Amino acid sequence: MELSRRKFGKIALATGAAAAAGTALARSADGAATWRTTGTAVPALSGFDTQMKTFMQARGITGGQVAVTYKGRLVLARGYSTSSTLTVQPTSLFRVASVSKSFTAAAIVKLVQDGKLSLSTPVGNIIDITPQAGQTKDSRWSTITLWKLLQHLGGFDRDVSGDPNFKDATIAKALGVPMELHSADVIKYMAGQKLDFAPGTKYAYSNFGYMLAGRVIEKASGLSYASYVQQKLLTPLKIKRMVQGYTIAKHAGETSYDSQYTGRTVLDMSGATVAAPYGSFSMRIQDANGGWLAAAPDLVRWAKMFDAPSSVLNSTSLSRFWSKPSIGANADGSYYGLGWQIRPVTTGGTGRNTWHTGSMPGTFSILVRTYNGMSWAALFNRRDDASGKSYGDIDQALWTAANGVKTWPTNDLFPTYFA
Repeated sequence: MELSRRKFGKIALATGAAAAAGTALARSADGAATWRTTGTAVPALSGFDTQMKTFMQARGITGGQVAVTYKGRLVLARGYSTSSTLTVQPTSLFRVASVSKSFTAAAIVKLVQDGKLSLSTPVGNIIDITPQAGQTKDSRWSTITLWKLLQHLGGFDRDVSGDPNFKDATIAKALGVPMELHSADVIKYMAGQKLDFAPGTKYAYSNFGYMLAGRVIEKASGLSYASYVQQKLLTPLKIKRMVQGYTIAKHAGETSYDSQYTGRTVLDMSGATVAAPYGSFSMRIQDANGGWLAAAPDLVRWAKMFDAPSSVLNSTSLSRFWSKPSIGANADGSYYGLGWQIRPVTTGGTGRNTWHTGSMPGTFSILVRTYNGMSWAALFNRRDDASGKSYGDIDQALWTAANGVKTWPTNDLFPTYFA
C-alpha cells in the first residue's frame, strides 16, 4: 500500500520518465495530449504544471492533482486530466492510501495530549486481542506498545508472513466468516498467528499495526475512528471534504480510478474477477492505515498544522512525531517517526524534511513538508505497476519544480478553499 523507499524527501533533480503505461491519453489531431486543467494558473509556478503533465503523460495517468504551499500560504492548487470524460478539480477527492497514517498517528498523539492514552501502554491492555478458539496468542504481544505500533516496530513483517489487510479470503476461510471482512476479523485472525519478530527489534512497515491503532482510538475516545479524526483534528482546521472511502461506491466529487489490472473480489467468496480498484481490496479494513479520501489542498492544509503549536496539538505533542526510534534508522539518517518519514537536513540548512506516500491499485499519493517552508501534495488516479513502486520519481520532479521557482508569489488560496 505504501512506498517505504526512504529516498523520498531529498533535494534532488528530476530523472527520466518511466515507460508509458497501457492507458491511452486523449490526444489532439497532431498527437499531443489534450489537457483539461482546472484551478488558477500561477505563472511563477508553471514548473509544477510542467512536471505534473510530463509525469502523467509518460505513464498514461488520466487524472492528477497538486497543491503547493510556501511559508504557510497556499500558492497553487491545480487539477489535471487527459480524459474527455473526467474533469479533476482542485477539490476533487482521491484515495490517499497510506498518507492516512499521519492522521491516525496524530489522533493517538492527541489522545495522549488529552490524558486518555500513554504511548508506552501495550496495545493489548487497551483493546481485546483474542484469537479464535483453539489457538494461542504469542506471548510477545504484551510488549507491543503504541510507540512500537506507530513506528512500525510491532513484530509484523509483511515480507515474511504477508499483509493481513490484503488476505481477505484466507482470513474469511480460517474464521468461517463472510466477506467483506471487518477489522475485528483481521485482529482475531492475527491474534492466533506467531509474530514475525520480537517487537522493538526490527523495522518492518505494517498496515496492520495502524489498523490496530485505529481500534485504540475508538476505545479511548468512545467515537468511531473517522468521527474522532473529523471532530478533533480536521474540523478545527476547517478541513470539511475528507471522508473515509468505499470499496465500490463513490462519494460526491470523488474521482474515478484507473488500472489495467484485475483481482478477485473481497465482497464475497465467489471468486469473481473485478477491476483492481473496485473490489480487489477492502476499503473498510483499510480505514486507519489507508482509508481516507482527500483533495491536495486538504493535505497541505494538514501539513501546515505541524509547523507550529496550536489548539489542536501543542509543542510537546509535535515533538513526539519526530522522535527517532531506537532501531530502524537508515545510513543517511532517515527514519520513520509517528506517521511520517523523516530526514534530518544538515547541509544547505537545518531542520527536517518529512513526507509520506500512499499506494494501492488505482491510487498514488505523496505529501511532503520541507525544512525551508515549502510543502506539496500530489494525487493520481492510477498506479499500474505490478509492485506499486515505480512512481517514486514524482518526488524528484516536484523538487525540481520547487527549486526552479525564481520568485515565490505572495498570493494565498487558503481562504478560497477553506471557508
